[in-house]
Amino acid sequence: MKYPRYKYIFALFDFGVVFSSFLIAGYVTKNILNKKIINFENEFITYLTFFIFSSVFLFLFQINNLYKVNIFLTRAPHITAVIKSFMYGTVLLIIFSFIIKFNLLLSSRVFVMCFFFTGLTLVSAVRLLFLKPFYMNFTKVLNNSNVVIIGAGKSGKLLAEKFIFENFYGIKITGFLDDKIPEGDNVFENINCIGSIDDLSAAVKKYKVDEVIIAIDNISYEDLMQIIDKCIRTEKSVKLTSELFNIVPEKIVTDSYSGIPVVDLSPRVNKNLNYFYKRIFDYSAAFFGIIILSPLFLIISVLVKFTSKGGIFFTQTRIGKDGKQFKLYKFRSMFVDEDEDKNRSIIMTDFIKNNKAANGGSSKIVNESNVTYIGKFLRKTSLDELPQLLNVLKGEMSLVGPRPCLPYEYESFDDWHKRRHTVLPGCTGVWQVSGRSSVSFKDSVVLDLYYINNMTPWLDLQLIFKTFPVMIFGKGAK
Repeated sequence: MKYPRYKYIFALFDFGVVFSSFLIAGYVTKNILNKKIINFENEFITYLTFFIFSSVFLFLFQINNLYKVNIFLTRAPHITAVIKSFMYGTVLLIIFSFIIKFNLLLSSRVFVMCFFFTGLTLVSAVRLLFLKPFYMNFTKVLNNSNVVIIGAGKSGKLLAEKFIFENFYGIKITGFLDDKIPEGDNVFENINCIGSIDDLSAAVKKYKVDEVIIAIDNISYEDLMQIIDKCIRTEKSVKLTSELFNIVPEKIVTDSYSGIPVVDLSPRVNKNLNYFYKRIFDYSAAFFGIIILSPLFLIISVLVKFTSKGGIFFTQTRIGKDGKQFKLYKFRSMFVDEDEDKNRSIIMTDFIKNNKAANGGSSKIVNESNVTYIGKFLRKTSLDELPQLLNVLKGEMSLVGPRPCLPYEYESFDDWHKRRHTVLPGCTGVWQVSGRSSVSFKDSVVLDLYYINNMTPWLDLQLIFKTFPVMIFGKGAK
């Protein structure tokens, strides 16, 4: 769909409102409450500080998906995202006030609270009372997208009904593609079947299609992946609504067509350019990360060495990009047990084949009695995985990507599972920040495939920042 780039307009509005909130808070604390919090004598430094912090809030808005299309259609999630953004930003403001002594933003609870409530109120009001009507009114006029729906079953008809009777975003449905319905047969209202799925490329050219929406009922993962490949090759916008991908809208804020969640599968940036960026960013971040975290590495090494018998590091053969093997490094978190891997391989293979876990619905098969005392903390916070920064430096892993599997797991994979190994494996990824071991095996694969199709530098940054609270609170870890 040809979405107008309203997010840039929204960002300008947000920046102006946040910047104004700083000025209002400074005026109130200085002139109304008679507290000299803001030093306006040095105007350049003052406004520069406000400018930087206003930009930080734009970053936080993006992290919390405030520039997703469907955020304007759902009031409660929208307000929640605004509140989360301001809470994170206020914490950063307080930290900044304590560390940087510009005599501008002293550690004043009065100024911080004044800004928090002023900014929160103004941003919420502007976005809901002005930007939302602006978006809803003009998208229908400016969009005028030609859409073809793959699947003429219940899901496809429901989607068509929403588009037709709600005049959704100015969409024009050119027709359905379905292997089970003859070409020319009427499917819904005045919309006909214009061919089979194999006719997709010809239909895109003939009807000047802007977007392809996949809405097929009762289909296997493997067949669905093949259809997705065909759609992506058209180089048009590709959206999917399927119960097989329900985990994505459950865990990630995605687009929604009048209440029907859809997953965007359109490639975002040039793959070669993105890989080039990722390698530079990965190498730089891993190099400086190892230097900065070296004291922590030393402390963990001492604790691991002197609390249980065995080496400091644990190395394990894993499967990387294109099925190539490499040695993965971790801090040892378990007692040395040669039979442990054999037992785990039997349980894990059954888990992959049947998509059911042995440990109360967890996708991590762990003998918790074999975990050391310090290992429980390391695994809970994922600190045991810090040595993987060495794998990143060696080019075997990326900071963000699908998690690397074990060789016997890879041998148990179906063909569509192996698609997650078309890119470098990562230290963190979508399913790690979505619950880690609380996510089932097939759902973890689906989340990884979603990442591969939506892989951008910006998404990588979001996932990295979302990893920190997951580590701190140990969400979904075992």
